[in-house]
Amino acid sequence: MRKTTTFALFATALIALGCGAGATDDASSSSSEEGGAKGEEKAAKTAKIGQAARDGKFEFTVKSAKCGVAKVGSDLLGDKAQGQFCLVTVNVKNIGKEPQTLIDSSQKAYAADGTEYSTDSEAALYANKDQQTLFAEINPGNQVTGVLVFDIPKKAKLAKLELHDSPFSGGVEVALS
Repeated sequence: MRKTTTFALFATALIALGCGAGATDDASSSSSEEGGAKGEEKAAKTAKIGQAARDGKFEFTVKSAKCGVAKVGSDLLGDKAQGQFCLVTVNVKNIGKEPQTLIDSSQKAYAADGTEYSTDSEAALYANKDQQTLFAEINPGNQVTGVLVFDIPKKAKLAKLELHDSPFSGGVEVALS
């Protein structure tokens, strides 16, 4: 009985989170459509390095991408890549009207063949001088710059990023080549 109650509460919480996230995304979409930005939003779905790209409450600008890095951090404290680290420097601005947390695990990278790579959160702690950059809540109008770290095979090459303001958002693509 106790396991059933716990499971039911957990399932209800997941459903509530999903419904709430959908409502937030829908509200953002409808307000941008009212402003006449519907066509602009579609046109901005794929950006290049140096171009601003919006997803939900965040405006992302990828500043640079550097692959082939074997280790991040110092000699005493650091992380060694299984293959190679790709360090992607990104500026994130909160363009919404309420605080939003940037979650590095919501960000994805892809090779040209469609292989998906997730971030390496531990390596990101060593790659960012301000360790809170990629986990901190960003207030409206504020922005942070940080490094997303992807540990990919030595012979792999990243083609694009998919950046999200939350785990439930549609995301925006940024071409890396």
